[in-house]
Amino acid sequence: MANILIRHAEIITMNKQEDIIHGDIRIRDNLIVEIGSGLEAQGDERVIDAMNRTVIPGFVQTHIHLCQTLFRGKGDDLELMDWLRKRIWPLEAAHDEDSLYYSAMLGIGELITSGTTTIVDMETVHHTDYAFQAIAASGIRALSGKVMMDQKNPEAPAALQEETAASLQESVDLLEKWNGYGNGRIQYAFSPRFVISCTEELLREVGSLSARYGVKVHTHASENPGEIELVQAMTGMRNVVYLDHLGLANDRLILAHCVWLDAEEKRILRERGVHVSHCPGSNLKLASGIADTPGMLQEHIHLSLGADGAPCNNNLDMFNEMRLAAIIQKPAHGPTAMDARSVFRMATIGGAKAVGMEEQIGSIEVGKKADLAILNLYNFHTFPSYDVDPISRIVYSATRADVETTIVDGEILMEKGLLKTVDKEVVLREANRSITRLLGKTRLA
Repeated sequence: MANILIRHAEIITMNKQEDIIHGDIRIRDNLIVEIGSGLEAQGDERVIDAMNRTVIPGFVQTHIHLCQTLFRGKGDDLELMDWLRKRIWPLEAAHDEDSLYYSAMLGIGELITSGTTTIVDMETVHHTDYAFQAIAASGIRALSGKVMMDQKNPEAPAALQEETAASLQESVDLLEKWNGYGNGRIQYAFSPRFVISCTEELLREVGSLSARYGVKVHTHASENPGEIELVQAMTGMRNVVYLDHLGLANDRLILAHCVWLDAEEKRILRERGVHVSHCPGSNLKLASGIADTPGMLQEHIHLSLGADGAPCNNNLDMFNEMRLAAIIQKPAHGPTAMDARSVFRMATIGGAKAVGMEEQIGSIEVGKKADLAILNLYNFHTFPSYDVDPISRIVYSATRADVETTIVDGEILMEKGLLKTVDKEVVLREANRSITRLLGKTRLA
């Protein structure tokens, strides 16, 4: 870590007042220690001149599958269950140690270069330690865990079907190795895939382990009508009701999607403090539907944003998710529904709340961790800037290409577009080698 002074910036703080100021940010080790104007460099501080630049809190994406980045372009034009059965499950089953490592690195490189500093990641059944190694080496902040699939399912490859005790034990082993690694930069999250793939015994024990270790549970729920029908046939209940029945519905639970909710499920989410990760790009591409995010916000349900996986999006770009989250609601709910500030809030401090770190990340404030992105909005597609809300410029006009510098935990991971911790050439080369190998194993075209 270096001591850093960022000078002359437009600063989108996302503090409680959502102040936007012009000035300087002083970083010592991994913390923001001073925000002001006219700050002078001290000692060995690295000075970054941010004239005509905008500094934002790093994006927090609360639903990502790094294990699937290699499958980009291999799951196009399918609905959820066919996408899983015909493409994703066979490819995940074929993963080896190297392919998982480079799949994770490929995704992390994309995330860092587009200003994401924290992710909630769900891996596949095997080789998860190698994804954690990639996360550790890259410097990104992450909550991650191995996916859990112990429900016997003839449509899932044998390599993805686990015994309950083994799934739980491997998860605990990974937790005890990685949770808290890197001064807390890496945390573990129990990751049962979804109700269809997990036994009641496993889900109940996940709830107990989550409470014992004080870590999050990350799973999917109510993404697709066909999935909900399967859950009801298995359990006699809808997704969220069943999770609540098992004791999992609490503020440690992060639920991806929640497109199809009834009134009872929304009540449970609100009363239990469950966090919902909205993934508009994935929901649209898989034809899953459009989540009622304006309604959820009105009911004070906690919302954040995620891109999901590369084969159902096909990118991991928070700028894309913010824009979609805003505009897809307007035809049904009117032009003021899901305004720019609401979705930017979801992408920053909302994500921080979902991971239980709102006192540490998600806004630019003294005492918080230095997780920041510096944007260059001095360009044709973002001008004129006069008398325009800077947050509106970011949500509706900016793109991932506008991210110049990304800092996580006080470490510069990318500066002026140059990655410092991910070797782009190696990762791109090994990504192609890896997917070639996996396709050979699966015989998928």
